[in-house]
Amino acid sequence: MGVSALNMSDMVANKRAQRKVWLAVALSVFTVAWGGNEFTPLLVFYRGEGFFSNLFIDLLLVFYAIGVAVGLLAAGPLSDRYGRRAVMLPAPLIAILGSALIASGEETAILIAIGRVLSGISVGMVMTAGGSWIKELSSSRFEPGVKTSAGAKRASMSLTGGFALGPALAGVMAQWLPLPGQLAYVLHIILTLILFPLLITAPETRQSAHLKTKGSFWSDVLVPSALDKRFLFVVAPIGPWVFGAAFTAYAVLPSQLRDMVSAPVAYSALIALVTLGSGFGIQQFGPQIMGTSKTRGPILAMFVTVIGMIGAVIVVMNPHPWWALVVCMALGLSYGLCMFMGLAETQNIAPPIDMAGLTGIFYCLTYVGMVFPALMTWLNQWLSYPFMLGFGAVMATICLIIVSFSARRF
Repeated sequence: MGVSALNMSDMVANKRAQRKVWLAVALSVFTVAWGGNEFTPLLVFYRGEGFFSNLFIDLLLVFYAIGVAVGLLAAGPLSDRYGRRAVMLPAPLIAILGSALIASGEETAILIAIGRVLSGISVGMVMTAGGSWIKELSSSRFEPGVKTSAGAKRASMSLTGGFALGPALAGVMAQWLPLPGQLAYVLHIILTLILFPLLITAPETRQSAHLKTKGSFWSDVLVPSALDKRFLFVVAPIGPWVFGAAFTAYAVLPSQLRDMVSAPVAYSALIALVTLGSGFGIQQFGPQIMGTSKTRGPILAMFVTVIGMIGAVIVVMNPHPWWALVVCMALGLSYGLCMFMGLAETQNIAPPIDMAGLTGIFYCLTYVGMVFPALMTWLNQWLSYPFMLGFGAVMATICLIIVSFSARRF
């Protein structure tokens, strides 16, 4: 009886360990996302410091997006070829280096620019290798009875949780605590170092990576499943609105309202928290919203995007800090729905050999939206923000029409 009881205890412990194995990867994804996005509310801080031009500050978002694109396009095929661990383990360390350079570059353009690129590269690595690792750890092999949509939900919520909490705390620190240009990055470095040992315990899931692979790395980069019609006409139109909606909320709107609030950096952090908190909340219901329907999830994601962009036009025409928060909730819902639906569709389309590669392409599409603020700052020499955001609302409507038609057909 004693031996049987002991065996039963071991079985229960093993089951519990299996059910939590994905969490080790998710926590590292969370910390890297934290470091990548904590910079956002500090955009207001850097504008106030006056060391850099407004265009350069917005270009820092572009530098970050370039880093993300490099991380996504390289890390996806590499992790499909050589395994998730080989690509994922360096990502938190690269994120630490990025934060260190940004913290030391408050008045130095080259340091802060390189730091932003490195932050982007680390985020791209965890989005592809980390997201695919979470997806594969959320399978019946490691977690009996798990739902097929659990991987997409866990990956998107890990990212969104980091993207939300990082800027929220960074903005509060920069507004009211000493060392506003450094303290948030120091916190990120400490948090990453504490959680990094857990990542080392996660098991490899890409077993074929240990076998001889056919074809070159560049043939992997091409990712044949990217030509799937549903990916081209349903996922691709949704992709840019993930961060297109999010950065409209917490990069464009705060710049239009900073003279109307007494604590602009903290207000920017509040906007980021409301936006991404709304996205995080709606992602918990992503599987239920998607269900077995081929159309409901993608169409709802783009419909909410149209509403959010129209709301942004109204806010910049009639600025009000509290109404802006309501609009940011809508844009946050857009972010959350577009992220979850796009990722779930991508994971359904991709075969195992293309999982990280196609995920990387989807995430590259999402980061197209990060260029919007810098583009608007440059075009503002000739065009007004209401006009530019109105054009965005029209483009979102066109994407809604395309997705509505294509989701039924393909």
